[in-house]
Amino acid sequence: MNLLHRHVFWSVLATCLAAVGLFAAVLILGNVLKDMVGYLLAGQIEPLTFLYLMGLLVPYVAAYALPMGMLTGILLVLGRMSAQQEITAMRAAGLSLFYVARPVILLGLVGTFGALLVNFEFMPRARAAYKAILADAVQTNPLSFIVPKTFVRDFPGVVVYVEEKEGAELRDIWFWRLDSEDRVVESGRAASGKVEFDEPTAALSVTLRDVIAEARNEQDPEDFSRVRGTTTIGEVPLVFEVDDLFNQRQRRVRYKSMTFTQLVAERDRLYAAGDRETGMKVSLAISEKGATAIAVLAFAILAVPLGIRVSRSETSANLGVALLLVMGYYFLTIVVSWLEAKPAWRPDLLMWLPAAVFTGLGVWLFRRVERT
Repeated sequence: MNLLHRHVFWSVLATCLAAVGLFAAVLILGNVLKDMVGYLLAGQIEPLTFLYLMGLLVPYVAAYALPMGMLTGILLVLGRMSAQQEITAMRAAGLSLFYVARPVILLGLVGTFGALLVNFEFMPRARAAYKAILADAVQTNPLSFIVPKTFVRDFPGVVVYVEEKEGAELRDIWFWRLDSEDRVVESGRAASGKVEFDEPTAALSVTLRDVIAEARNEQDPEDFSRVRGTTTIGEVPLVFEVDDLFNQRQRRVRYKSMTFTQLVAERDRLYAAGDRETGMKVSLAISEKGATAIAVLAFAILAVPLGIRVSRSETSANLGVALLLVMGYYFLTIVVSWLEAKPAWRPDLLMWLPAAVFTGLGVWLFRRVERT
């Protein structure tokens, strides 16, 4: 690697690492606020456990931070170099754009390999450990299932939201009773309540007081014209076995949190059992993980000519372009994921389309810039 390539390589690498770190910090903060702050403030997890759980979040957020950081870092460096006429000087010396961009493409390939390892191995293992440690910390105190200002979905067939909690006393409680298809068949609000744990029966009891409930037609709960009106009830007891609560958590296996070997084994098992719809969901998860890793290289290819054409040294302008492109990519993946219940449409293959589109756009821009 000559002096020019080393200059480009280390400039892009340092900026990409900084961008990945920035995006990872933002994503970690969001997950901490969503999952852990309530338990920490309630004293359910120790500070050291809290820090360890934050560390386990790093591989999880890296799966999303790597593509964004790669695109942002390359745009920032090449945009600055183009604005300061460094790219013009290189091309005036007879160097092709591909020659100048070799270190960037190399970084893209390395980043793609790293993303594959993160998506298929490190992230699933870290996520499983994160969930297990958090569940163990909560299980030591079953009352901690109720977390204020959080939608609690651990109760079978019921979602609960509590505005305030002081010890065992609850205030301003919302609840939704769900059917087997997770449709709301009854909803209500209680002015206050109390949560208790019965050790002999290992049962968690939530007593709601001054309840105002609204029931829907259980055959068609989404038909709001058939709502049966509101009813005022003095008290409503809700009793749950603690074992059932943890079994409920364990049943929520997300395919995105499985390793590659686990996903392949699960997919083959489902297809062998004739469950094509669920098997397609597993295949879609495999494709999404792989396509997200390939997106690192796609963004690297796209960012080189785009950064040169934009030719902006301002960080905010390049960061805005990067965010728009990333949002466009993830919007396309979300659209494809809506087709998971339609195996005939092959959403597992369509999931590769966004990465292919961005790669094709990058190659087309490469050729355009090379000719100018």
